[in-house]
Amino acid sequence: MGMNSCRAGLIVLLLAAFPAVAQDAGDLTRIEALASSVPAAALTEIDALQSVLAASGDATPRVVHDLTRLAADLLAAGGRHAEAAAQLERLGTFLTRNRQLDFSPIPLWDATVTQYQKADDPRGALRSAGAILAEQRDGGLPSDVLADTMTRLSQLATDANDNKAALDWQTAAAAALAAASPPERGPGEGFHRIKVFYATDRARSGATDPEAFYGAGRGVLDYGVTEVAVPDTHIPGAIESPSIWRLEFGPSAARHVMLRSVTPLEKEAFFADMQGDLETLPRKEVVVFVHNYNVTFASAAKRAAQLANDMHYRGVPVLYSWPSRGTTMGYLSDTAVVQLSGRRLSHFLDDLVDRSGATTIHLVAHSMGNRALTDALELMALRRQQTARKPPLFDQVVFAAPDVDAGLFTEIMPTIAPLARRLTLYASENDWALVASRKLHGDNMRAGQGGASMPSAQSVDSADMSGLGEDMLAHGYFADDRSALVDLAALFWRNLAPDRRCGLDPIAQETDLSRWRYLPGSCPDATLLAVLGNLQEEGVETSDAATRAIDLLVLDPALLGTIRPVVQRMMSN
Repeated sequence: MGMNSCRAGLIVLLLAAFPAVAQDAGDLTRIEALASSVPAAALTEIDALQSVLAASGDATPRVVHDLTRLAADLLAAGGRHAEAAAQLERLGTFLTRNRQLDFSPIPLWDATVTQYQKADDPRGALRSAGAILAEQRDGGLPSDVLADTMTRLSQLATDANDNKAALDWQTAAAAALAAASPPERGPGEGFHRIKVFYATDRARSGATDPEAFYGAGRGVLDYGVTEVAVPDTHIPGAIESPSIWRLEFGPSAARHVMLRSVTPLEKEAFFADMQGDLETLPRKEVVVFVHNYNVTFASAAKRAAQLANDMHYRGVPVLYSWPSRGTTMGYLSDTAVVQLSGRRLSHFLDDLVDRSGATTIHLVAHSMGNRALTDALELMALRRQQTARKPPLFDQVVFAAPDVDAGLFTEIMPTIAPLARRLTLYASENDWALVASRKLHGDNMRAGQGGASMPSAQSVDSADMSGLGEDMLAHGYFADDRSALVDLAALFWRNLAPDRRCGLDPIAQETDLSRWRYLPGSCPDATLLAVLGNLQEEGVETSDAATRAIDLLVLDPALLGTIRPVVQRMMSN
């Protein structure tokens, strides 16, 4: 069965890498539905599908992960804790061998400990907690995190009647706390730290490890800060993770993007901390990122940090994380929860406007995250009775590959438009994730689909980015392609209209709507990213000052001849 069959439903896209065994479009959606209604039948379906995939030898690691995790969750919900623990433990080991998934095995082992405890198997719980500590040590996590896990190991050893091991772990925890690393970066670490503020309506998991701190359950609005390590060797657009092909069997902050800490804050402390950081900056700017479906809190934090790092963003990055299940099989449940999160996001944005101290606030949402953002902005506009006669609350609002009904998107824009200085839509006709989503929504076009039918609305700059997209689904181009990063950086820096940005060509049409097409290869994106970052760092505001700075930065005459006119156009009044 070919690739076209795999596009029959979004869930079936997870089988696209092995078309020989691709199932009917209803197979996985049926399993997801059965999981909430008839768990025993869902377990039977999972077992059958796993057997087919195992026999074919073509199953991708992501499919194995999602099916096994769902089976473990169903077993746990049914009180079959020993079986659930065994599934989770195998899955944790599987993740250590398949690092390309960019999933930390720590949340799996944390859940394994809980299931072994419920199964009255302290030895199994102790073994799984030991695997957590090994992963944390490999990742160079702070000593206080290691000490928490050692304390947990001490208690588990006590439960297993191993008093010597309990004392040894207690002693090790005290030593780890005594040797706690300082918060500032030391010389030769090989990475730099990105501080990301966050608000989330995910429930806390009870775990102390950063990767597992927030789960997929719904919670109340929570606030805090994270620290993400970005390697000095980082490549813009990438989120580096361990690879067995590079003989990397564990995470390292000097080589991989890592979530190193999660620190919850009370609401008052959260905004006080943000105000303090903004006071130190020449431009009191904030950018808020709202993530896609199938994303964990940890992955979303890393993406927010990567965006800020790669754009050389000089403001404060903020993540809004809604309770996505973080699995390909959770599309329907994510669809249900994201709308509730939109209401909560609207109140958070109200507070951000009123209490952060920022004079400029940008908003970026990806794919399904746009459902939360468009709902939030509509509510805000109605609540505040926002009109074009009032100053906008936000500077740039970017709808990246929105998985939103195209008709609804167009209808809602007049209400939202007065809230922002500029609205930008990124769309692509090669975005197969949205092609599949369209099938699941009665063949109704999604707002993030480009090409001849790309949605257009008054007050929105619509940019067809169909030439970009390195991932299999061509869905994450806004963050993992340097050309798109350059465009975002230009937007945030100077509120540039499409005709003053690099690579956007107008699409001829009879109306006065703003429609543009990105021309791949038309911008020296790698150098331009660095140049724009330097100009912002130096506070350059005039064309003459920019020209002088570029002449010092770019030594290659041919490249200088390309960069100079691009930046001069950006600097023109």
